[in-house]
Amino acid sequence: MPPTPHQGHVVVAPDKFKGTLEGAEVAARIAAGIRRAAPGTEVRELPVADGGEGTLAAALAAGFVRVPAKVAGPTGLPVDAALAVRGDTAVVELAQASGLARLPGGRTAPLAAGSYGVGQLIGRAVSMGAKRIVLGLGGSACTDGGAGMAQALGVSLRDAGDVELPPGGAALRRLERIDLGPLAELLTGVEVVVACDVDNPLLGPRGATAVYGPQKGADGDDLVVLEEGLTRFADQVAAVTGRDVRQAPGAGAAGGVGFAALALLGATMRPGIELLLELLGFDEAVRGARLVVTGEGCLDAQTLHGKAPAGVAAAAARAGVRVAAVAGRLELSEPEWRAAGFTAAIALTDLAEQPGDSMTRAGELAEVAGEQLAGALLPA
Repeated sequence: MPPTPHQGHVVVAPDKFKGTLEGAEVAARIAAGIRRAAPGTEVRELPVADGGEGTLAAALAAGFVRVPAKVAGPTGLPVDAALAVRGDTAVVELAQASGLARLPGGRTAPLAAGSYGVGQLIGRAVSMGAKRIVLGLGGSACTDGGAGMAQALGVSLRDAGDVELPPGGAALRRLERIDLGPLAELLTGVEVVVACDVDNPLLGPRGATAVYGPQKGADGDDLVVLEEGLTRFADQVAAVTGRDVRQAPGAGAAGGVGFAALALLGATMRPGIELLLELLGFDEAVRGARLVVTGEGCLDAQTLHGKAPAGVAAAAARAGVRVAAVAGRLELSEPEWRAAGFTAAIALTDLAEQPGDSMTRAGELAEVAGEQLAGALLPA
């Protein structure tokens, strides 16, 4: 039986507010407001993520241990990254190594950016004894089909002159031979699970290049080059593995890293928020709760299609617990957010006194939102 309104704790489980606050900061601020308005209430902070940026931080907040690693960034320059480990499970966030935020000076490199550093993080996890690797995709700077990731794990990609290909999606047009090398042995006994919220195939009008290439700086000519490279890569991978997964849902995720994960690492795909909630122990945290508070930077139509707050709301509903949302902006109508399972929703823009306050004073306003939700939903 769900708890009565006067019993139970509160779980605060927001995603990051992109550009303003990390998930842990949002959770701490909302929790502070709830504690101030409802003294004595037990509040458990459990920041979440949907598999993209913020996945590593959510794992660390849930008790995973941070393992630093210096790896290749998207342009090959070394970057300080990390993975998260607990027991024999490791969490690898693609954005740590090959994310847009890792581009030197913020300058895009659509043809040359690669995913080599992601493979290095996976290799580090395996070397530490990980038997389950959760790979969070999102925020990628590259469109290389995961070729760089594969190379970092021992796969050889060679041109007609038997020369190893350089990083980037453009070079894949010259691919003539793939040698899987020690990959199978390396991953024996290791389960790779991809946290992914997109269902795009690798190629075509809904593929990695057409849909996401422009976000990474690719223009008309670049898009043609990248599509040709990914097509060549898919053909060669199918020839050497006997499996063609280019049309698989999610193969186009993160510039095609989803494709290489499926085709070469034998990965399975799970909806990001579903996988992360399982990993973070959400079901246990919500047991006996009387309220869950979630949120993200903007609660909009995309939220309803697998984003973190919708996943939290669904999981809370299964546990018979009410759920409320705090967002930087609220672009859903009240009937829409109620239909999605939210008992209440507060936008920081509605609490702000001046335009822009919802960004510059996000933490302070998140506390106010926590206070208001506690006053409305947590009777003494």
